[in-house]
Amino acid sequence: MEKHVVFLVALVCTCLVLSLLLVQWRHIHSLRVELMDLELRVRELQRGQDRGQEEGQEGFCCSSHTCCGVEQRSFLHLVPALTQSYDERDLTVLTWALGRSQGAGLQVSGETINVTREGLYFIYSQVLYSDTTWVMGHVITKRLEGAETKLMKCLKSMPSNVSLPLNTCYTAGVHFLESGSLLELSVPRKSAELILSAHATFFGIFSL
Repeated sequence: MEKHVVFLVALVCTCLVLSLLLVQWRHIHSLRVELMDLELRVRELQRGQDRGQEEGQEGFCCSSHTCCGVEQRSFLHLVPALTQSYDERDLTVLTWALGRSQGAGLQVSGETINVTREGLYFIYSQVLYSDTTWVMGHVITKRLEGAETKLMKCLKSMPSNVSLPLNTCYTAGVHFLESGSLLELSVPRKSAELILSAHATFFGIFSL
C-alpha cells in the first residue's frame, strides 16, 4: 500500500513538473516568434532607410530642366543603456543610447528624446519584462513648457507559475509634436525587472 501511495505521489509530481515545463516552453516559443517578427521589421526599416539615402543622393526632377534634392525624414532608434528607479514617484525610467539615426530635428539626451522640429511623428516602443508582478507596462510621456501629457500606454499580463516570467509589450502611434517637446518612457513601478537587450527593448520615432 505504501509503495502504491509513493508511486501515485511521484506520478503527480512528474505531471506537475511536465505541466510547468510545457507552460514555460509555450511562453519561450511565443517570445521567439515575437523576436523573429521584430527582426523582420527592423530589416524592413533598414532597407527603407537605405533606399531613402540613395534617393536623397540622386534627387528627383521637379521639371524638365531642374532637379531638386530630397530631404531625408528624421529618424531615431534607441536601445536601452540602464534604468533608474525613483521610489518617491514609484517609477522606473530608462536611459537610452543611440542605435540608429538620420536627419535633423530629433536628439536623445539620457532619458528623453528632444524634438526640435514640429510636425507629425510616428512613435514606437517595446519593453521586455521579467517581473513577477501580474501586470506590467510602460507609458510614453510628452513634456512641453511645464505641461505633461500621456501620449501612449502599454499593458501586458505576466505569465504565472513559471520560474522566469517573460513578456513583451509593444505600442505605437502617430502624434503631432511641437518644437521643444521632450519624450520619456517610464514604467509605473519602482525597481521594475526589465531585459535591457537591444533587440527586445527599444524606443524610436520618425517624422511623417
